[in-house]
Amino acid sequence: MKSILRSILLSSLLVSPSAFAGERVIPAWSAAPEELMQTYIIDEGLRELGYDVADPAPLNIEVAYVAIKQGDATFYSAYANPLHNAFIKENGGADVITTLGPYAKDALQGYLIDKKTADATGIKYLEDIKDPDKAKLFDIDGDGKADLFGCDPGWGCERVIEHHLDAYGLRDTVSHKQGSYFAIIPDAVQRIKEGKPTLYYTWTPYWLSSVLQPGRDVVWLNVKKTDLPDGQTANTTFPGVGNVGFSKIDLGIAASTKFVNENPSAKKFFELLTIPLEDLNAEALRIHDGEKSNDQIKQHASEWLSKNKAKWDDWIREAKAAQ
Repeated sequence: MKSILRSILLSSLLVSPSAFAGERVIPAWSAAPEELMQTYIIDEGLRELGYDVADPAPLNIEVAYVAIKQGDATFYSAYANPLHNAFIKENGGADVITTLGPYAKDALQGYLIDKKTADATGIKYLEDIKDPDKAKLFDIDGDGKADLFGCDPGWGCERVIEHHLDAYGLRDTVSHKQGSYFAIIPDAVQRIKEGKPTLYYTWTPYWLSSVLQPGRDVVWLNVKKTDLPDGQTANTTFPGVGNVGFSKIDLGIAASTKFVNENPSAKKFFELLTIPLEDLNAEALRIHDGEKSNDQIKQHASEWLSKNKAKWDDWIREAKAAQ
């Protein structure tokens, strides 16, 4: 009987993911509601695999990678390749943080201006705003420079924007307006609705491109040549849009390398998960329209899981088999 019990216990240890999970799994989250649905989706997958998942820890994006390095977080669900690669390099590289996925590919980012101004002035390229007269059109604070609704420090996109200001000779004519993006971008929306010239940076998936639709309300600015920081090379040209000067964004999961190596079921799940960009865009619009409470976003995640149950069950089955 003792031999049988030992065999049963050993068998359960071999097939139970939680036996390999060690510490509680702690998701990092940037506190942006647009990242919360995918965090809850991933959390649910880990729970079905047997892990004890904590509530998401709200952290600045840059700090999230530090937390993974230090063992204070297990994974971050909105790793943006290549924007966040510098954060991984600064925190020990692949030996410390592993990236998996992507679960969503080919997201677009770049600069836009209102279509009214583009049509009236012929502005098509970011470099056109080197012209002081054209730059003044976008001046909000009266200093004679174009005010660019830009990117938060610590997000990664601000590095590219700051590089562009130098690379394209825009320091004298463009002011990078920073702060909380989510707080300042409604001002850009309001300006465009009022017919005022407006210059801003954004990305997809995000609700902004549903409210200010490219081609109808705004236009993407192109660059005449690609120039990225740190000598990066990438394809920055998108069909039907042109060369936006930014590489595409692939969204994936950044996780503790130690956790990934010790937990093949979790690793397999991270690799299998896919969430279409259109689903993420739709979620961002629902949040913009007011469905942004924690309970509402949990409900969004539950609805997504129900709609994708067949694929989901296959992913969980395959992830369990990997253990």
